Amino acid sequence: MLKMYEIKHFMEEDAGSHKKRMARQGLKYYEGEHKITGTRVFYVDADGKLKEDTTRSNVRISHPFFMELVDQEVQYMLSGDGNFIRSDDPDLQSMMDTYFDDSFWSEVYEALTGCITKGFDYLYAYYTADNRIGFQHADSMGVVEVAAKDTEDQEEHVIYWYMDHIEKEKKVIKRIQVWDERETWYYVQEGDGEIMADDKAPLNPRPHIVTKNEKGERFGSSFHFIPFFRIDNGAKQFSGLKTVKDLIDDYDLMACSLSNNLQDFTDAIYVVSGFQGADLDELMQNIKTKKHIGTSPDGKLDIKTVDIPYEARKVKLELDEKNIYRFGMGFNSAQLGDGNITNVVIKSRYALLDLKCNKLEMRLKKFLRNIIKVVLDEINKANGTDYQLKNVYIKFQREIITNAQDNAQIQLTDAQRQGQQINNILAAANLLDDETVIEAICNILDIDYEEIKDKLPEREGSTQDAVELLDAAVHDKEDGADV
Repeated sequence: MLKMYEIKHFMEEDAGSHKKRMARQGLKYYEGEHKITGTRVFYVDADGKLKEDTTRSNVRISHPFFMELVDQEVQYMLSGDGNFIRSDDPDLQSMMDTYFDDSFWSEVYEALTGCITKGFDYLYAYYTADNRIGFQHADSMGVVEVAAKDTEDQEEHVIYWYMDHIEKEKKVIKRIQVWDERETWYYVQEGDGEIMADDKAPLNPRPHIVTKNEKGERFGSSFHFIPFFRIDNGAKQFSGLKTVKDLIDDYDLMACSLSNNLQDFTDAIYVVSGFQGADLDELMQNIKTKKHIGTSPDGKLDIKTVDIPYEARKVKLELDEKNIYRFGMGFNSAQLGDGNITNVVIKSRYALLDLKCNKLEMRLKKFLRNIIKVVLDEINKANGTDYQLKNVYIKFQREIITNAQDNAQIQLTDAQRQGQQINNILAAANLLDDETVIEAICNILDIDYEEIKDKLPEREGSTQDAVELLDAAVHDKEDGADV
């Protein structure tokens, strides 16, 4: 087991690491805390001292491009019917569905979001109240992986900590768990103080799995591995923010500068020579109310306006936006315009997002296979089976926006093509046997001939009867019935 001073050392080292600093930055931008939100305006006074200007406009609006890019990638990756882990064995599929339910995919959604936002994230395994394995998201900001070579006991560990609450003295309480391959130790830390064993933990250390028999007696066992599963956003665990941060900062700056200009230079600048009056307040009051002022015989009034570089700023904003989606490899829905755009063009807009998701899919499949293996082990132990990873496959179905009119035209064209092919076959039916005709039509309509052939009429020359049977099969397929 880890010593308390080791735990503190590893946690402090991890908090200051480059990986965690980048992760915190990605999380801030996902939550809208951009660089622009900390912008302050300064000027140099008559004494040469730097002072903050609180009178000038200082618009600080963050534009949530990164949140959109992250959510877009996750939702596109996990679109479809949600049944991504499959087996051709119906019994195995039924058992896996109890593990990989909506609750599981909700946790995967959180982990995938964290992975792209921070560069990496985790799920961990635990035993549910009904004595089966479950999986829960673990925030990577609180996970510290410890290599065996760095510890006194020469074993691998995972430190998992989270904030519990703040006491009246405003001291932060950290709950700390230290996992190895057999059990878990529980600790607490008040503020930056010393780490101590958690006296409130009912079992400390606690086996990975604690179950009760009918008599209420507790039994403990272990996973024999550290039950934390990590998914990385690339080999170097970079946040998705890395490629677009500077572009987002520039967009924020340009947009906010334009807003500041519009606020600061809305009113004209009055240049008055030979003003006859008591003070400037009187001057401005006369301009606003009386619409005139008095000057000396040689005085004059000039009205100056500031030309705001609106067009230049607009072009720069458009260029930044284009590059954010380009280098962030996202889908810019604004490019769809009024929606009157073909499916071919829409699909081309998804090209970069598809490339990004292709890389993500490989890492996600590896991540899920590690989890599937654990689930299969439990299924085999509970049922005396011998299911292997080869009995399971993972299939994602990415859904894209489509043009409904375009889809209708495609369906009509396909139906017309199929109808013509079937007519050609029926025209030559007298030269062919019924089995050949029906098999050819099944191929056109994508119907399994082996499932329908037993229902064909036995007598020869009954092509019409077979066609009617086939027509009924087509309608059954459309209605969702078994053919």
